[in-house]
Amino acid sequence: MKTIGILGSTGSIGTQTLQVVEQNGDIKVTALAAGSNIRLLEQQIRKFRPKLAAVWTEEKAKELKQAVADLDVEVVWGMDGLLAVATEPESEILVTAIVGMIGIRPTIAAMEAGKDIALANKETLVTAGHIIMPLAKEKGVRLLPVDSEHSAIFQCLNGEHSQGRANKIHKILLTASGGPFRGRTREEMAGIQVEDALKHPNWSMGQKITIDSSTMVNKGLEVMEAKWLFGVEMDQVQVVVQPQSVIHSMVEFEDGAVMAQLGTPDMKLPIQYALYYPERRVLPGDRLDFWKLKEIRFEKPDFENFQGLSLAYRAGKMGGSMPTVFNAANELAVSMFLNRKIGYLTIVDMIQAAMEHHHLIENPTVEQILETEKETYEYIESRW
Repeated sequence: MKTIGILGSTGSIGTQTLQVVEQNGDIKVTALAAGSNIRLLEQQIRKFRPKLAAVWTEEKAKELKQAVADLDVEVVWGMDGLLAVATEPESEILVTAIVGMIGIRPTIAAMEAGKDIALANKETLVTAGHIIMPLAKEKGVRLLPVDSEHSAIFQCLNGEHSQGRANKIHKILLTASGGPFRGRTREEMAGIQVEDALKHPNWSMGQKITIDSSTMVNKGLEVMEAKWLFGVEMDQVQVVVQPQSVIHSMVEFEDGAVMAQLGTPDMKLPIQYALYYPERRVLPGDRLDFWKLKEIRFEKPDFENFQGLSLAYRAGKMGGSMPTVFNAANELAVSMFLNRKIGYLTIVDMIQAAMEHHHLIENPTVEQILETEKETYEYIESRW
């Protein structure tokens, strides 16, 4: 029986993780954390019976306590609550399905407690990869990627480090669908509304990540994440647009061989692979039919009209605190766009302005990372 805790249990990845738990029957959920969706969290608590549950505010914690008063579950709140879920003594794996830089401290706490991480919180590595990767090595814990692209790379590398030899990566080919606005110019995207940007052609994801995918910022974050996860330079990560989302990513080795991982666009596959690694289990769902597929198309990404991807490469190459600025500016900009306070193209304009304003910190501590996030928010709020 495996034991897991989940940060972000009511979000897209969190709910699909619980579907995997339910389908397999040999995973015990010991702790759950959510934001404010008390109704869904109560349902999850009643079905999976964790010992510990966390929400973000004290008010929501009181509401949840009343809702589950008949159950033997401890309810906690705030950052202390997230840290309690992350370090719950019985869990072996922490699924970090929470969105945003709020996931950094709980992830570090879980690693220090000796827990493996099923990583779906890309901001943790984007902003604190220089802290996370050495800590994983020091504590002997595994970072098991849940993002479909990074899981694909991880699967392609499986077996390439046998007998004490590591076959060198020449290039990572990170695939992207191109989003709903692939092929459009900036001028054609000027009037895009929230409803338009939330229509992803292939994947079902949360609102924030869906918007990020439409701007290609999400792919930029994934490039920075891949740099840390697989020990490569930014220039070794090449984005390839593959509109059908059939190839989830590829690895090119020094001898020119390319290995690819293919499958239907179903997030339960990388979730299940992370939870049971290195075992593969039956997963219900559609399978690729190559007779129907017939062809797979590839395109070069449009760096000119999707400047979020260009800015991500710049931030990743600069390193230090600059990825934090990129990420924080995007988080606030997307929130403002979803609340209809800014236009679609302003998202990337905000990121660029924040990066140009920032004074780089070469090797930031966690405290400096969080302070940089705060300063970025304050700068954007002062201008827009």
